[in-house]
Amino acid sequence: MKPIYIFQSGTLTRKGNTLAFKSESDEKTKYFPIENISEIKIFGEININKRLLEFLSANNLPLHFFNHYGFYVGSFYPYEHNTNGITIVKQVEHYISSEKRLVLAKKFVEGAMQNILKIVQYYERKSDFEVKRYSQKMEEFIQNIHQISSINELMAQEGNYREIYYNFIDNNIISNEDFKMVVREKRPPTNYMNTLISFGNSLMYSTVLTQIYQTPLDPRIGYLHSTNFRKFSLNLDIAEIFKPIVVDRTIFNLVNKKIINEKHFKKIQGGIHLNEEGQKNFIKNYEEHLSTTLKHKKLKRNITYRTLIKHEAYKILKHLIEEKEYVPFTMRW
Repeated sequence: MKPIYIFQSGTLTRKGNTLAFKSESDEKTKYFPIENISEIKIFGEININKRLLEFLSANNLPLHFFNHYGFYVGSFYPYEHNTNGITIVKQVEHYISSEKRLVLAKKFVEGAMQNILKIVQYYERKSDFEVKRYSQKMEEFIQNIHQISSINELMAQEGNYREIYYNFIDNNIISNEDFKMVVREKRPPTNYMNTLISFGNSLMYSTVLTQIYQTPLDPRIGYLHSTNFRKFSLNLDIAEIFKPIVVDRTIFNLVNKKIINEKHFKKIQGGIHLNEEGQKNFIKNYEEHLSTTLKHKKLKRNITYRTLIKHEAYKILKHLIEEKEYVPFTMRW
């Protein structure tokens, strides 16, 4: 089962047990067997109807929408077919308890920090001794996590940690001066690197959301990211662990191999965004990363990173029902 990305404008309908997309530009119709689809991501302007939504809901298929600039704007999220009362009760219990919430929030941040550290150490091994000051500083941050007493302090420390990481990227990973980040910025980003990170993160948030949907967890209840008037929070939490592994490494590959360059960006009011060709190049490499397999030590078999995200959600579930303490996934290079 694979995701479908739709960039053209047109009409998406149900035809028997398949999805049919008719393009406005050439009026050609493409058919997609429902059993081969894991999720649908829409970048173009499409027409849909109630019959299609009923069909997607019956087959448990989320539909994610992205705006003209490639940023995630929302989802059609079918009825939570796997949810149950006790799981929601446990999720809420771990949120309203400041102590339990902080424990989980620290786990997400520590997982993200450890995976970032693995990337830095990988590039340090290819460089000289002087560069190792980055990883040494990062290890100090990780060791001090247990002393943090609030979510706000935790997020502030994570921000400081990422500043070190972004500085390392500029000085030791990305050689093209035009793709230096300098400083992290959003909505809208004004340079190439920030644009790539924002686009990649949007993809990851929707990917994680689809994987959560296949578990009993309610994505509206997060721990590091506050549960408030935003629709989903838990996918943002889990994404923190996988953004360095999938999104960042995708970007390094695209930039250093010159698969994406200056011609793949377009100016907008107040910033820039990836054009359609750039988005397609990014998605192709991103999906290749998600489909990469690794040997899972506990499961003793090869699984993809996409499956690994779902496995991570189940580990969180076991923590919530107090079956097993949650330990975030970290790369072992």
